[in-house]
Amino acid sequence: MKISFKSKFLKVLQIIKVHLRRLIFPIYLFPIRLPIHIVYYSIVFLFKLAKKLIRIILTLLLWPFKSWKNFGKTIIGLLILTYLVFIEIRLSILVKDYGGYNKFFCLGYITKQRLKNSVVRIVGGLSEGSGFFVSEDQVLTNFHVIADEPSPKIIFPNGKFITPYKIKGNKDADLALLLLKEKYPERVLIFSPPNRLKPEEPLLSAGYPLGTELVGEATVIKGVFNSLRHSKQDPVDYLQTNMVLTEGMSGGPLVDQCGKVVGVNTMGISGMSLFISIDSIKKLWPSFTDQDIAKIKVNPSASPQEAVKAYYSYLKARRMEEGFKLLSQEYSGKTNFEEWTNRFKDILDVEIYLVQAVPGKKNLVFIKFTTKNWVDNEAEYHAYEGTWQTVFEDSVYKMLRSNIKEVQNPSFDWFYGD
Repeated sequence: MKISFKSKFLKVLQIIKVHLRRLIFPIYLFPIRLPIHIVYYSIVFLFKLAKKLIRIILTLLLWPFKSWKNFGKTIIGLLILTYLVFIEIRLSILVKDYGGYNKFFCLGYITKQRLKNSVVRIVGGLSEGSGFFVSEDQVLTNFHVIADEPSPKIIFPNGKFITPYKIKGNKDADLALLLLKEKYPERVLIFSPPNRLKPEEPLLSAGYPLGTELVGEATVIKGVFNSLRHSKQDPVDYLQTNMVLTEGMSGGPLVDQCGKVVGVNTMGISGMSLFISIDSIKKLWPSFTDQDIAKIKVNPSASPQEAVKAYYSYLKARRMEEGFKLLSQEYSGKTNFEEWTNRFKDILDVEIYLVQAVPGKKNLVFIKFTTKNWVDNEAEYHAYEGTWQTVFEDSVYKMLRSNIKEVQNPSFDWFYGD
């Protein structure tokens, strides 16, 4: 006869009621019976559990020896278990080396491509380096990259170049910030606190070694984090790695496996490199000023020589509106702003070597200068010399007629002789 579930449930319920009645009544014995029942049934439970565990262990120990088939299965299982444990240990070590699971699963290839598309060249007349966007309209680099350069150029990976409208920095910390009129939100790199780095954690550094002398995309090198360095003599902390930075990479970013910036490329010394910590940069940010930034100082009303100097200084700084205003009425009547500007669209820099009045010739100026042009993603250098006839109009000297010719293969004396 089959017993229904309801009958079983009622029977169990009846047993529970009986046990509770015995436990509670008489009521004055309840405080004594309760701890005794708890201890008794705990011992009974543990005894039964131990008995079952022993049976299970004995069954497992004896099972492989019941047949050759069972023995073979046991050996295969142990081998698989050993392999899985080994894999887990190796994975744990790798995850630790990469700085945790969140960084372990970041794809290095994607990070490299992101860096190559985001890091920019910083080019001036006296120095070259690298930089990266810390906001949609601000590029960070080293101060020594733009030192003594009033109008560095920012060259994008696609070959386009622009001139910042303002520069701020901290010379002692070797940091500079280039401010742009246009916005590039897609190029901004995110910061990450360096104190989260683990020893031997992989890091990537990006930049343009040898500046414009080496054409092509940004170079990405890989190394590991060694330690955080600090000196009372320096206003910043440095991250030390086993990478080797070369000239031209200064100002580029140092990032973790996920592409988050932890430092700025600064210097390479004998098989190691130092990077300014992002934490130091954040602290020093409010101290950035234009006090030590080189500035263009010209006065085209002072003399014909100063006017010619001003004209080429404006071309150097890409201040095209001001340069166009220095054209005389006769000269500007033969062209327009767009056509005139297109003549100089490739010029990255202008370096003036000599400006002097021509003896016996009124308002005639002799000049020697060089240009650095960016053509097909490669720098070209040209040297020029000749004269400008100026005319005094609107209280300043302006450009009237030129007789400027390119100098092929100029000698050393051409640059530094009178």
